Amino acid sequence: MTKAAACPPRIRRIFTFQVSRFQRLLVALQFGFALTGCQPSEPAADLTIVNGSEPESLDPQIVTGISEMRITKALFEGLTRLDARTAQPVPALAERWEVSPDGRTYTFHLRTNLTWSTGEPITTTDFVWSWKRALDPATASDYAGQLFYIKGAEDFYSGKLTNDAPLGFQALDARTLRVELNSPLAFFLDLCAFPTLAVLPQKVIAQHGDRWLHARPLPVSGAFQIGAWRVNDKVRLLRNPRYWDAANTASEIIDVLPANSANTALNLYESGVADIVWDKDLKPVELMDVLWSRPDFHTFPYFGTYYYRFNVTKPPFNDPRVRRAFALATDKAHLVRKLTGGGEVPAHHYVPDGVANYEPPEGLLYDVEAARKLLAEAGFPGGKNFPRFNYTFFAGGGGAQLQGKIGVELQQMWRAALGVELELRQIERKIFYSAQSKLDYDLSASSWVGDYNDANTFLDMFLSPSGNNRTGWKNPRYDALIHEANLQTDLKQRAELLRQAELILVVEEVPIVPLYFYAGFNYFDTNKITGIWQNLLDEHPMQYLKRRQGFNVQSSVAAKAHGNKQSALNTED
Repeated sequence: MTKAAACPPRIRRIFTFQVSRFQRLLVALQFGFALTGCQPSEPAADLTIVNGSEPESLDPQIVTGISEMRITKALFEGLTRLDARTAQPVPALAERWEVSPDGRTYTFHLRTNLTWSTGEPITTTDFVWSWKRALDPATASDYAGQLFYIKGAEDFYSGKLTNDAPLGFQALDARTLRVELNSPLAFFLDLCAFPTLAVLPQKVIAQHGDRWLHARPLPVSGAFQIGAWRVNDKVRLLRNPRYWDAANTASEIIDVLPANSANTALNLYESGVADIVWDKDLKPVELMDVLWSRPDFHTFPYFGTYYYRFNVTKPPFNDPRVRRAFALATDKAHLVRKLTGGGEVPAHHYVPDGVANYEPPEGLLYDVEAARKLLAEAGFPGGKNFPRFNYTFFAGGGGAQLQGKIGVELQQMWRAALGVELELRQIERKIFYSAQSKLDYDLSASSWVGDYNDANTFLDMFLSPSGNNRTGWKNPRYDALIHEANLQTDLKQRAELLRQAELILVVEEVPIVPLYFYAGFNYFDTNKITGIWQNLLDEHPMQYLKRRQGFNVQSSVAAKAHGNKQSALNTED
């Protein structure tokens, strides 16, 4: 048995019984279906991926979670896409473009072989309609602000622009789209690869409204089409033969499984049911010391920050002194040392290190005495008369389970340092983000993973009108600095303006408190699976994933089942 197939003893103890129970259940179900004939058979998938939580939606303009976006990117494409190796923007539905000398106007030329999966042509009119839909407040897109860099887009969103003629995106003909920006924007091509700017099927959405994703056949523009979406079971993706680059789609069928528990994900992988596990919330924290040494466990620098946010509309957290006091009383090194175990780094600023053309400022460090002084100045000496408050987080396993453990540590930390009482409030993930948006919390667990390699992807989410702000915090000076920075063509001057804005965010006003920077992880056997290249954005387009020749689905499952049987024997010995 190779090292990749071996099962370390600590992992055996956790999953051996659970896997055998799962396998018995699977056999029973298959036997029952064979007898009753009530379940039509379906071909085995070429690949099976454990992707994270069950999708809330697959509408590219609605989704906010990374696990959902991985699927929507496979279904719907935009003018550009992110390269599988570098995560840099490359041509997608647009085969080429020109940029004006002043950097404000982009002219995109669509490919000649573009069609929806149902056969109708994809044109620039489809893009214009799709982008207007994203800007329609009725769509409720949290990422509508990504279009605000385009002339007239923010006024259209706010209702100030009633005639859409001045909008900065126009179809010059069926294959030529002109986009006028408010100012030069270094990351505009990155935004064009984001799901919010993908092209969507106008006729189907007009016909079916909010239930358009249930239409069959569903017209898609990406490398895959939906074969099935069974809630809490899987999303089955089928190769789209009409995709412009279908010749390079490596797999015919990919099954994407939901899992909220890191142990469940690991069990599915070890039993051969799944080939790939990828999601930051599926990291088996308790087993990190064992997994580090495994050749099929992969870690890499990751462009993400874990933090907590304040509802600044609720006293006493409407006082910046109180928020700074909590930040100073948060021992981030202790949290990382005791709880994470996956290579995470304590965060004293919000934008992760290593971002292009930017050096983040130093934020507030751990200082209990300074924290107590600020809390006293705010009228709560020693925590006296400070109201009880809650820390909201969502239920789950693995990385999601870690949220509750962090809450417990914060509870003890702040009781000792500030004399305040924190209540833990766990809610379901499906209502968690809605509660944040409605400001139905006091403090809330939060995380952010960058959408493109630029500091703006972190900092612009706290602009006053941003749908991702979710703190109630508004600061005109912060807004002005971000806007001014994105008008700059001088990279050093732009970076300095962004640093000033980040200082307001993490030192002066503190609507959020960064805790640590993520370390990326996934696990898959490189001897069996190809098409995954580690990069800062953890970007792995599904059309390049495939099983290496010689490793079919049946032999992979059989081999792992044999390994699990041997593991059980070894454990019993």
